[in-house]
Amino acid sequence: MDLPVDEWKSYILQKWSLLPKSIQVTISTAKTLNDLFLHSSLLLQPEDEMFLKRLSGGYLVGKDPDASLFYREKGNKKFQEKDYMGATVLYSKGVSHSGPNSTDISLCYANRSAALFHLGQYETCLKDIVRAQTHGYPERLQPKLLLRKAECLVTLGRPQEASQTISDLESNFAAKPTVSASQFQILQRTLCRVKVKVQEKKNLPEIFPEALTKTFEGVDLREENEQIPCASSSVSLHIDPLKGRYLVATKDILPGELLVKEDAFVSVLNPGEMPPRPHGLENKWDIQVTSGDLHCHRCLRRTLAPVPCDGCSYAKYCSQECMQQAWDRYHSVECSLGALLLTLGVFCHVALRSALLARFEDVDEVIEKLCGEMSKQGICLPESEDPAQILKYDLRGEGEKKDEAVVTPIPGCDINGKYERNYNAVFHLLPHTENHSPEHKFLCALSVSALCRQLEAAGLQAFTTDLKPTKLKAAETPVLCAELNVWGVAMLRHMLQLQCNAQAITTIQHTGSKENLITDTQQVRLATAVFPVLSLLNHSCSPNISVSFIGTIATIRALQLIRRGQEIFHCYGPHESRMGVAERRQKLRSQYFFDCNCPPCERERQRPSAGPGREAFRCHCCRALLQGDDVLSCGGPACMESVSRDLLVSRLQDLQRQVGAAQKRLRNGRLELATQLLLECQSDAKSFLSADHSVVGEIEDTLAQAYAALGDWEKSATHLQESLRVVEVHHGPSSVEMGHELFKLAQVFFNGCAIPEALTTIQKAEKVLLVHYGPWNDEIRELQKMKSCLLDLLPIPGGPKE
Repeated sequence: MDLPVDEWKSYILQKWSLLPKSIQVTISTAKTLNDLFLHSSLLLQPEDEMFLKRLSGGYLVGKDPDASLFYREKGNKKFQEKDYMGATVLYSKGVSHSGPNSTDISLCYANRSAALFHLGQYETCLKDIVRAQTHGYPERLQPKLLLRKAECLVTLGRPQEASQTISDLESNFAAKPTVSASQFQILQRTLCRVKVKVQEKKNLPEIFPEALTKTFEGVDLREENEQIPCASSSVSLHIDPLKGRYLVATKDILPGELLVKEDAFVSVLNPGEMPPRPHGLENKWDIQVTSGDLHCHRCLRRTLAPVPCDGCSYAKYCSQECMQQAWDRYHSVECSLGALLLTLGVFCHVALRSALLARFEDVDEVIEKLCGEMSKQGICLPESEDPAQILKYDLRGEGEKKDEAVVTPIPGCDINGKYERNYNAVFHLLPHTENHSPEHKFLCALSVSALCRQLEAAGLQAFTTDLKPTKLKAAETPVLCAELNVWGVAMLRHMLQLQCNAQAITTIQHTGSKENLITDTQQVRLATAVFPVLSLLNHSCSPNISVSFIGTIATIRALQLIRRGQEIFHCYGPHESRMGVAERRQKLRSQYFFDCNCPPCERERQRPSAGPGREAFRCHCCRALLQGDDVLSCGGPACMESVSRDLLVSRLQDLQRQVGAAQKRLRNGRLELATQLLLECQSDAKSFLSADHSVVGEIEDTLAQAYAALGDWEKSATHLQESLRVVEVHHGPSSVEMGHELFKLAQVFFNGCAIPEALTTIQKAEKVLLVHYGPWNDEIRELQKMKSCLLDLLPIPGGPKE
């Protein structure tokens, strides 16, 4: 997904293995990215491009009326089954595969409007009705579309507009009847019903629906930082010879305080599991739903009714405005390259988009800044300001330039020491060229070379100057500001940067069936992005901040009290609550090229063996924890039991399969069978797993869901409290995982009318979630609604008794 598809990776690695040793050495020892790119690109042969073209052909990203019909018919079946959400997604797929101003797209929009109407999405339904009409919806079908429009307007409290729509419909009936007698009678009855609703609404005040977009009120920084515009004044930027750039607290920071609110410089939506389709496959269209079907490809906002790009079926947007902005800034270049970009992976896509976005800044100024910085470092530059030369010289890491008497500006800052969210800051993120393997650098270089060749072959004048949106339409013939291979070097730099500097944008996804009365969630990766300020944070296996996302905006909040002068630490993934010190250090070394010496790592390294740990097995005889490597022995004082680790691992895998089968039964509504199987799994788990094992917690959590679905709130709460105990052991009492689990427990107590317990749990959940998300999180709002409702139910002190 991040890197190219496996077939291309294997092909390039084989090509590398067959290169003469001398060429391998030349590429491996290239001193600049410019040399690396030029040497590698010369090795890209026509047969390599043909192989890549065949791979890309497996991705269906063009318009296809057959696909449109396929998805519309599948959507119709879902609609008949009253699965309106499923129908909406399938109609959206049909919309994406339809050409503009065609009957296909108008029918898909109209059908989607019907599904949205049943989902209660009346404003969005109205927009789809307009879209269907704009794209030429057949005149003979217009009456039912106008009736749906009138019903939406009535429901939204807009009776005057509904009345006008009805008048238009009656005029059309009178002027040219387009329906049969039986259809006319049905429409007449519906029309009468809508008229009655209009009369009922006419004397009521007009109701305007709330905006559907999320408000960012309350998410603003209290006092903006003069040095870092998207950070608060509570932090400052520093640089150190050993650890590079980092942020430090300028005052005591309280838990939950907002430190950074940063919009991504660049982001690319995660395409999900989209393997290329084998050639000759009979059913080449699938109905799998991915993030790309449900989120805007520019702002990442969740949308039920995306607007597709007119030129491809892949890119979808939440609105016409987002679509136009994407087209102006990058998609006009990317549109015809969709299949190739899916084949080359997200990192290559982010690299291309970063370079495309650089066009909208003053590139000459960026180059001038870079020249000035390198001159201060004592690097002799040619008189030419050719960016190829700039790229050629800026390869060394921050740790290699420390013997200077003069204090140099912090890399990425402007001449005034300001660190902004711009291409200059992105360019100065380290590519760690010297740390990547020769094979990886060769793969990235050839992938970027293939992309540049495709840009050249398509005649796309992608990298032009003076491309600000206001001037784009007025420009007659864009003039290339540099050779394409110059920007190829820039893209290679970005692709190498991403291993250490890419940030996954995540979202909370609700799982389980729609009938579930308690929320089950999981964190999923939505997009890959570059945040210049977030990239300044160093790693700790026990971070003091929490990062969350609203669309493309990252918010950083303090997790705990951070004293003045303390460094602000982010976690790059390996957290002390999720894995042991050896595993954490190995992962950080392989991906980020450093040995972690944070306090948790140092403590664990100096501590004697901690024993079996949380994911331990237990003795079936005396219940003590088992210890050892291949053969595990009982740790009890008088027990001599021993067992093979492989045998226990196999037993654990069997148990996990059984839990999965129970969860599937639960999703399908077979509650009693699911509960029975889960109780058997619980009994089995207790016989050989430690009480703190994550699978034990998973079983308890699923049992809580099962009993909630059965309406047994007391048993549901009992099992959820056990799950909560395991979550606390694994993630800590203040973790975001603990917050989500407390939210579920609050729902259970609320539904079970356990008022004191519900209020106590709501308070605990709010306290944890506020630190991570701030007050505008959906779960926090839901908790506040529950609390308000419960407080209304409490008896008034001293009031009359029933």
